Amino acid sequence: MDLSIVSTLYRSEACLDEFCRRVVEVARASSSAFEIILVNDGSPDSSLARALQLQKEIPELTVIDLSRNFGHHPAILAGLRDARGKKIFLIDSDLEEEPEWLSAFQERMQTEKADVVFGQQVRRKGKLGEQVTGGIFYKVFNALSATKLPVNFVTARLMSFAYVKALLEYRERELFLGGVFVIAGFKQVAVPITKGSRKTTTYSLARRLSLFVNALTSFTTRPLQIVFTIGSLVIFVAFIAFSFILYGGLRGETLVGWASVMATIWLFGGLVMMSLGVIGIYLAKVLIEVKQRPAYTIRAVYRADESSRTSSNNQAFRK
Repeated sequence: MDLSIVSTLYRSEACLDEFCRRVVEVARASSSAFEIILVNDGSPDSSLARALQLQKEIPELTVIDLSRNFGHHPAILAGLRDARGKKIFLIDSDLEEEPEWLSAFQERMQTEKADVVFGQQVRRKGKLGEQVTGGIFYKVFNALSATKLPVNFVTARLMSFAYVKALLEYRERELFLGGVFVIAGFKQVAVPITKGSRKTTTYSLARRLSLFVNALTSFTTRPLQIVFTIGSLVIFVAFIAFSFILYGGLRGETLVGWASVMATIWLFGGLVMMSLGVIGIYLAKVLIEVKQRPAYTIRAVYRADESSRTSSNNQAFRK
């Protein structure tokens, strides 16, 4: 098998036909031995049914149906674990990323002798809010983490089998795949691209914030160091303030200001709660990892040349 093309499905029914048509065209122009793997991530629309219909026309198509919605990154891993190609092309199915990038990625991989070729946006797509929040994410993450993310990278990437094999050795349950792409190593080359934009997105502001917290706490302990530093400064300031109060008391002076005292209590109470919250996030991640639950479970795998089969939990987690 020369080439595997992997994508995920979530509310993808509207664009699935065009996506598969374009993917098949570029795959056949690239290789005579290829496969297409679509992972249904518990999509609430008819994406699965439509993919199974398309399978009758596309014998190279394999459809993996997860038991529920596990999230974009675990669904990607499910597809990568099933891939058998010497090269694996990962791409989103919403057509914001163009299947035609494959030819440019292949040419760059060959000339650079790279293990990974990925797309990097020349200018971040989306409205002003999306651009601003995206810029803040990269600046904060790269400032606090030793793992430096390429700014405005996209999902679409062409990878060698050796790289994907190494990538799958990372078994975090609380997964931020963007960071794992980087720390897996190998020679990686960026290709400037222009990404399209959908009218609607499945990433709400709350989901983006959750992704940011997960990404940051997965790749750095700097927030804990910041909490420790703030706590040390508070103790130092409190000691100085107590010394002044004690000195004033010995001289018979009294300090008044009930409002300022209450404001100070609220301030430090908030700092304590925030600090406990940061520590709690890290402890929760430890708990999740210790439980060793599978990152996803597979309901069935549909191949054109065989009947559907179900997968056990162990198969769902590791190949």
